[in-house]
Amino acid sequence: MIDGQRRTVSPDPEVTPKGKRRIFAAAYKKKILAEADAAAGSGQIGELLRREGIYSSTLTRWRRERDNAVDSAFAQKRGPESKRNPLTAENEKLRRQNQRLQEELRKAEIIIDVQKKVAMLLGRPLAPVPDSENS
Repeated sequence: MIDGQRRTVSPDPEVTPKGKRRIFAAAYKKKILAEADAAAGSGQIGELLRREGIYSSTLTRWRRERDNAVDSAFAQKRGPESKRNPLTAENEKLRRQNQRLQEELRKAEIIIDVQKKVAMLLGRPLAPVPDSENS
């Protein structure tokens, strides 16, 4: 307090612009990673990070991205893409199932015909069953 008056400090009226996120080119990342790998034994990584204004977590993320890219490049299969349609296998499976069911139906119809003939021979005719196809 000076002479009984209280001095108030007003905040700075200038608004600082919001910082923009930096975007690094792939060539720049590659160069920095090469420098960091070369400086790993000598302890110069901190100097490199300060000089470039990069956090160590950024360097770690770039290393992880590089390793993932190398892994995915080596994981690719050689040769041409398979020309086989995935629906073809399912279609073939359904055809085989349809054939099997048709064969079972044919056998069931033969058994029913035999049962009808046996019932007629024994004098006990079976009640007619309505056709499901005509309904």
